[in-house]
Amino acid sequence: MHSPLQAQVVQWLVRPGEPVAAGDVLVILEAMKMEHEIRADHGGCLGEVFYRAGEAVAEGDVLAMLAEGEAPATVAANIAASAPEGVAAAPAVTTAPSPGSSSVAAPVQAPAKARADLQKLQDRQAFTQDAQRPEAVAKRHALGLRTARENIADLCDEGSFIEYGALAVAAQSRRRTADDLMRNTPADGMVTGIGTVNGQRVVVMAYDFTVLAGTQGMRNHQKTDRMLGIALQHQLPVVLFAEGGGGRPGDVDMPIVAGLHVGTFASFARLNGQVPVVGVVAGRCFAGNAALLGCSDVIIATRDSNIGMGGPAMVEGGGLGVYKPEQIGPSGVQHGNGVIDVLVETEAQAVAAARHYLSFFQGVQSDWQAPPAYALRDVVPENRLRVYDTRAAMQGTADVGSLLMLRTGFGVGIHTALARIEGRPVGLMANNPHHLGGAIDADAADKAARFMQLCNAHGLPIVSLVDTPGFMVGPDIETQAQVRHVSRMFIAAAHLRVPYLSVVLRKGYGLGAMAMTAGGFHEPLCHVAWPTGEFGAMGLEGAVRLGFRKELEAVPEGAEREALFQKLLAQQYEGGSAINMAATLEIDAVIDPADTRAWLVAGLQAGRVTDVDRPLAIDTW
Repeated sequence: MHSPLQAQVVQWLVRPGEPVAAGDVLVILEAMKMEHEIRADHGGCLGEVFYRAGEAVAEGDVLAMLAEGEAPATVAANIAASAPEGVAAAPAVTTAPSPGSSSVAAPVQAPAKARADLQKLQDRQAFTQDAQRPEAVAKRHALGLRTARENIADLCDEGSFIEYGALAVAAQSRRRTADDLMRNTPADGMVTGIGTVNGQRVVVMAYDFTVLAGTQGMRNHQKTDRMLGIALQHQLPVVLFAEGGGGRPGDVDMPIVAGLHVGTFASFARLNGQVPVVGVVAGRCFAGNAALLGCSDVIIATRDSNIGMGGPAMVEGGGLGVYKPEQIGPSGVQHGNGVIDVLVETEAQAVAAARHYLSFFQGVQSDWQAPPAYALRDVVPENRLRVYDTRAAMQGTADVGSLLMLRTGFGVGIHTALARIEGRPVGLMANNPHHLGGAIDADAADKAARFMQLCNAHGLPIVSLVDTPGFMVGPDIETQAQVRHVSRMFIAAAHLRVPYLSVVLRKGYGLGAMAMTAGGFHEPLCHVAWPTGEFGAMGLEGAVRLGFRKELEAVPEGAEREALFQKLLAQQYEGGSAINMAATLEIDAVIDPADTRAWLVAGLQAGRVTDVDRPLAIDTW
């Protein structure tokens, strides 16, 4: 047996004459302050030993003689417990049963007690788990809320979450004991890691409200920055559970004055347009937590949530009055003004919505179910003046169960949703005749423009269902900067890199209809209409009154004038019918509503998403 390196003999573990098995450790050598185990390469008996403990050996020196063969088992059993200096007794050798023996080897079992270093780790890790903090968990549950770890476990596929930075504690060692920090500031109030959602990797970060009210400490900023860097570098979606109270003034270990040099907010903002970013909130979310939440692509919130750029203490400190947390940014306000995209009742529903949302950015699904095609024929009433719900057209176009409505409390003149058509993820939007007859106001335009940016950044084709008399007009609407707001739709469409498909359900009038079709009727990859489609440079009634004013005024007011008006209107309606529009090639086709999905599938198969060499931004608004 030769020495594999220049070293010093530390200890012999086997005495001359003792049996050894292949793989047994015979001697320990030390080189460069590291110990090396020298093992037997075959079974037999250890012969003469040429070096004792403490002696130096060169590479290749013969350490001992190892005779081949098998020593009787009784030799090992009778080895004396004592040994000369530098020689330790060998462990007992267990022989395998002979062929035909009825003996069965015992299964390998974990040791009854973990080695000391592993036990120390396990004891330390226990303090990061909910089970170690029953009072905090019970208080959370009493409020009808879940812990950060419970939400993460629900979001991620079972057993997939790998936690980063679990052993961090608050940077307060100058004012608190190490034991106090370990027990009461686990993970520094921020659980971070990577798990899978629907089978694909996602970065997950959750402020823990049971730890220092979910405030942002210096170490959880460091943890957040670490995860955001990984998300950006490896293009991983991010889910942020943002409940908490913003910055934490009690971290005294860091030599800082204001702490405004942290990079977390800039790092979070850099994800915009790069990867899907989902913000989830229940309970109270104020200040810095709300600032991160506001950078998310989509905000999912529970009905009992409150979101604000300053909590009660900050409001009172600014001399703005004394308020309860529930009075600042309640969900009803934040859903109606567009801050909240998806409003749900419970955290479980919020997590389910987050999983649903992420699925649209995780590729095509092979398992899908088509809705009844012929139901689309009855969506638009035969009476052209009768209002109807265009969400029925959205449901009839999308795969069953796939529709996820977004920002339903804001800009109600346009519905926006994510959906699938034969398993392909798409963005779906439709005018709402129940609001201003489908006319597009400032809020609806903002909502539609941002939705186009969202789809464009993440490569989702857009399907537009059109029924609008145009942009809303009048003195009142112009006080809301209507000109600037509605023009956002043209700008957003001009920067699209994704296929755009349009279906006119009924009214397709003027600039509003052009904005709903990516800027013009020939801009979409395909632009078709149902037989109920009607078109014009402006609303037909207005076009008749304006264009035929002289003719109408030449007829006595009353029944005769109304009859002439109806006659001219019928002529305009016939001239602007979907069939005439297709005949003049202003649209691509008039289709049976039951064939809508087939048309859209063909367009989606033909279209492609154009690569870009620069990040694509999504407005926070």
